[in-house]
Amino acid sequence: MDRHPIWFNGKLVPFEEAKIHVLSHVVHYGSSVFEGIRCYNTARGPAVFRLREHMRRLLDSARIYRMEVPYTLEELEAAALETIRASGLKACYIRPVVFRGMGSLGVNPLKNPVEVAIAVWDWGAYLGDEALEQGVDVQVSTWNRMAPNTLPAMAKAGANYANAALVKMEAVLNGYSEGIMLSVDGYVAEGSGENLFLVRDGVIYTAPLTLSILPGITRDAVITLARDLGYTVIEQPIPREALYIADELFFTGTAAEITPIRSVDRYTIGQGRRGPVTEALQRAFFEIVREGKDPYGWLTFVEVPREASVSS
Repeated sequence: MDRHPIWFNGKLVPFEEAKIHVLSHVVHYGSSVFEGIRCYNTARGPAVFRLREHMRRLLDSARIYRMEVPYTLEELEAAALETIRASGLKACYIRPVVFRGMGSLGVNPLKNPVEVAIAVWDWGAYLGDEALEQGVDVQVSTWNRMAPNTLPAMAKAGANYANAALVKMEAVLNGYSEGIMLSVDGYVAEGSGENLFLVRDGVIYTAPLTLSILPGITRDAVITLARDLGYTVIEQPIPREALYIADELFFTGTAAEITPIRSVDRYTIGQGRRGPVTEALQRAFFEIVREGKDPYGWLTFVEVPREASVSS
């Protein structure tokens, strides 16, 4: 882990000083919400992808869990940019987290303080650099996605990822890169940390939000890009067996970006590597985040202070 300064409760502190007490509520009950955001070193300079949408989702997640965040949307955006500048990184992963600190140690967290931290570090392709072209091997997990009205799937909450960790560990120990969760009704939901898309006869399908999937921000971007490229995108329940006869499958997410799937449960998907639709979407996506060609206004550029730019 990179040891860059961390924005902690309103100010930057050295990496070693960003600590919480062992009796913090979050340690015992998973009472946190968080985001995963990327800053890309584009041809036009470092820029954060969809910063506002991520920070808005962070605040939405906190609201669902009755956590009153003591910072505005604009303050959180500024804090993320400040943390990136302090790190000196041109490209990085950004992790804002809101959590309940030390106070009453019981299930009721309402009297515990709400704390906020933002950390950044260098992080490459989540599923491996070669995966963006060659694809990954995955399995359908024995663990289902949680049912509606059990845990709020719209919130990106730490507690939800206990479910995801079981999926990921099972997949890795079975020799796969990732697992795919089904809904309680047996329909395709998502990966442990990614949304999923299926391509059949040139039409793109993905699970609807009603199947307790996370409303992914990269998922939303890919739907927009696909439609602008002329593809039909349909959000509907997808049966498990549709995975095995798909022409293409791919994951989307901040960490995974757009990663093709080459096999599911030992069934080869398409030609067993990235397909043409996936490649077209990757090209459109990376043109934005690598070249800085952004017709959608999705990039927030990290302004370098004038004195820093002169001295360098």
